[in-house]
Amino acid sequence: MNGAQEQDHRDHFEIIVNGQRKVVTTKTVTFDEIVKLAFPTPPSGTNILYTISYEDGPPANPQGSLKEGGTVKVKNGMIFNVTATDKS
Repeated sequence: MNGAQEQDHRDHFEIIVNGQRKVVTTKTVTFDEIVKLAFPTPPSGTNILYTISYEDGPPANPQGSLKEGGTVKVKNGMIFNVTATDKS
């Protein structure tokens, strides 16, 4: 059973996005994927900018900011904070 549990952890990762538990199925996530997890219904407006910070990541990227178009490696329990602002 231990092997099956370990395999499960390789098949998906539980991360926290804006205080909500989310599951991703890849070791790397994109800026756009995190935004969609944070805002399933995006804020309206043509000038919306997103800012993403993260913490409790793997040794390759323990904390930092995720820029538009970027990717980041994930691990179980990693925390993402996503803010939407209107630059009007």
